[in-house]
Amino acid sequence: MKLSPQLLRSFSLAAIFSLSFSASAAINSAAIIASSLSPQCLEYMVVGVCYWLRCTPFGCKVKTSTKVRHFVPDAVVSAYSDTGMNPWIEMSPLGSPNPMAQAGNDGTTNHIGENNIAKFKEADVIGHPGGATFSHFASASGYACQGATLPLVPYFLSALDPIAWRYGIPESVYPEALIPGMREVGSLFTVDLWGNVYPRSGFLHQPNDYKAGAVIAQRAGDITTRVGQPHVYLPMRALPYPGYWPAGELREGLPFTGKWQELTPIPSPSCSAFPNLGMNIQSQDGGYAWALWRPYSCCQRRGQTFLGSTDFL
Repeated sequence: MKLSPQLLRSFSLAAIFSLSFSASAAINSAAIIASSLSPQCLEYMVVGVCYWLRCTPFGCKVKTSTKVRHFVPDAVVSAYSDTGMNPWIEMSPLGSPNPMAQAGNDGTTNHIGENNIAKFKEADVIGHPGGATFSHFASASGYACQGATLPLVPYFLSALDPIAWRYGIPESVYPEALIPGMREVGSLFTVDLWGNVYPRSGFLHQPNDYKAGAVIAQRAGDITTRVGQPHVYLPMRALPYPGYWPAGELREGLPFTGKWQELTPIPSPSCSAFPNLGMNIQSQDGGYAWALWRPYSCCQRRGQTFLGSTDFL
């Protein structure tokens, strides 16, 4: 039986909000797949026209196709307080302890002289499992673009990047880490400063655990959407080709470069950039997960040669 797009959307939202609203709830692959059926996160738009030259033995003609833009859930990004405690149940073994990355949690022993707002979190970036389900959902709006990742493939596991993630080497001496306001989630000029993107390590001074998790996720997304970074990872980048314009580098505060859908502790059917105005519920066990949606543009091939495109928006 084939379900209509309206029924699929209804079922997906029902699946999301039927999950427990416990602040320590883990999440499984089925719930993550259901969360990908979000019209607000998809943000499907017709943005222009593509031109193709199609030649046959009888001559050549210029053909057109619609250019579309929409977001794709490329990855699930998790931030959690201890090795092996990824809230994505099926993927938690990937972040298990190893000889160079063991334990974790916040930097506090309740000693009066200790800086007890230091947070530490591991981070994993894993290909979104939605795959075929999302493609079917997006295709209901028209021609759909392909993302840059493969389902369930680990693109970054901080436990396998201990030098950079636990010691901040070499990014602790980068200008972005030393100059206030150069790379920040939020702003120094407002009361909504969540934290610095650099150094892209697991440590952060932030008393709010949810905001700390969000900044750590932003750091992991920042790494994996770029090439040539001093980390152990796989870039989440696709190569452009005629009629296909893939997502570029993620940038904090700019939703047109990528946006976040909260999966746990409180699942959400919508997406936004950090800092956001959501409920910001802090997890009891320090584990958080978001789907990272990134923008792609594409058009259907209608001929042998791509002549160019005209954008309306």
